[in-house]
Amino acid sequence: MGKFSDLKSVLFLLAVALTTPALLAQADTTAVKQINIVYGANFTKDEAQYPGASIFSKDERQVQFEHQGADLWCDIAIFYQKENKLKAIGNIRLQQGDSVQMTSGKIDYDGDKKLAKAWESVVLKNADMTLRTDTLYFDRERQESYYNHGGTIVDSVNTLTSEVGRYYMVPKKYQFLDSVLIRNPDYTLESRRLDYYTTSRNAYMYGPSTITGKTYKLYCERGFYDTKVESGYGIKNTRIDYNNRIIEGDSVYFDKASQFASATNNIQVTDTINKGVIRAHYAEVFKARDSVFATKRAVSVSLVQQDSLYMHGDTLMVTGKPDARILRAFRNAKFYKTDLSGKCDSIHFEQKTGITQLIRNPILWNVENQMTGDSIHLLSDLETEQLDSLRVINNAFIISQDTIGMTGFNQAKGKDLFGKFIENELKIVDLVKNTEVIYYLYNDAQELIGINKTICSAIRMTLADNDIEDITFLTNPDGDIFPETELPENSRKLKGFVWRGDERIREMEDIFDEDDNNISLVNIRGIDNPIDIDAEEAERSQNEGDPVNTGQAPNNKATVPPGKPGAQKGG
Repeated sequence: MGKFSDLKSVLFLLAVALTTPALLAQADTTAVKQINIVYGANFTKDEAQYPGASIFSKDERQVQFEHQGADLWCDIAIFYQKENKLKAIGNIRLQQGDSVQMTSGKIDYDGDKKLAKAWESVVLKNADMTLRTDTLYFDRERQESYYNHGGTIVDSVNTLTSEVGRYYMVPKKYQFLDSVLIRNPDYTLESRRLDYYTTSRNAYMYGPSTITGKTYKLYCERGFYDTKVESGYGIKNTRIDYNNRIIEGDSVYFDKASQFASATNNIQVTDTINKGVIRAHYAEVFKARDSVFATKRAVSVSLVQQDSLYMHGDTLMVTGKPDARILRAFRNAKFYKTDLSGKCDSIHFEQKTGITQLIRNPILWNVENQMTGDSIHLLSDLETEQLDSLRVINNAFIISQDTIGMTGFNQAKGKDLFGKFIENELKIVDLVKNTEVIYYLYNDAQELIGINKTICSAIRMTLADNDIEDITFLTNPDGDIFPETELPENSRKLKGFVWRGDERIREMEDIFDEDDNNISLVNIRGIDNPIDIDAEEAERSQNEGDPVNTGQAPNNKATVPPGKPGAQKGG
């Protein structure tokens, strides 16, 4: 998911930045200690303007003060010794040890209340980073440091900016508010609020947040990132642009190292190149393998000549590069488009050949025409992507109800059936080898003339508006047209006749069965109370080292990936 390891660095450095202003608070916090004068230089008083204060100004050296292990230099110091307060003005330098230095134009410090404020071009530096802000506050009593009017932190590779930055010392938490931006050569992170815990090294994003890398883009409005294993999740309005796929869902988990993502509840995975969509309530995406696994009311949606084709199975799998996708629907597979639907045990579609195979007990409905056989193949034109032809291999049987009399059935059977689509509509059907026909004939007045019962070597049927318009008998036909009264009921059905009209898929929702429609969605944690994360941190700390939780999306059981890809299905 991109190089997030540097995020740990910039946040750690910010820890130094925000805690360093509390230099005056590092020693004894239980007893009040006086601010000490190290070098006073020029001394004066101004009771009118600064009653009770001693005023010190520089000569060849700056004025210097010390308090609890920190040294401060300035041009002018207004020192209220009785109140234990100090106002420093001009070219201020605050130093602790050899590694950290802060400069500013002014500082106010209250030694008793343990409150300090530095302002006017505040710059805090150490060996690795620089913090710049206009005003920096530190509160020893509450153990907090913060800026409220914009700050910028720069290290060797990162630039972090935010309007508000805070450090809470007791939980060791950093909080950045309002227009948070991290710039890195490999990614940028934008957020309304970002919280970071140093103990667990976990980051939380609140409000609209976007992480943009070279090969991905993540958006969420409530998210988590584990900097130790470089993985995370979003649990509110989450979307990942993952190369040529877009993954959306109530909860989306990702892992950079394995190039893996999973999603839970109300998922949509969009193929941006082929314009196909998969919807489900659980899905896994393996970026390196260019594959998608989906289950729980899973359906694939693709566009065929301005008509959506819906394909469903208990499990859907899409594999292969963008120009060679293979779609598989396993167990209880069904599909639907306006004039064509079907079902079977499994479906296999290969983009490179344009062949859709209906495998095991297939049945196909072309509007009112029911077709069955041992195997059914639909072929698409590779250039236009429109349906081109149809093959029913072995025991081909086509049935349609007599739409005028509504009691009989037009039937044709043979060894194999070959159909031709013209402008995405089935127009020609050829039956070959040992063909038989039963067909109800009517005159222009819609009166039954008779029932045609014929056998021959081959039959061609032409269709108009998805209804049989004409039948041509080819090669040695043998049959007759029987008056209705002369053909018994038991002779009006060909051997192997099975009418399955009650199973016909008439609309998109029919591809789902009762189990699909009664799925209970997983409860996504963390949405109802999205900013109270102390409990989450405590729970995660207790589970540190638990092999069940290691490497998984914490506190979100809906998006925990399987220990091995594909080993655990359904989220």
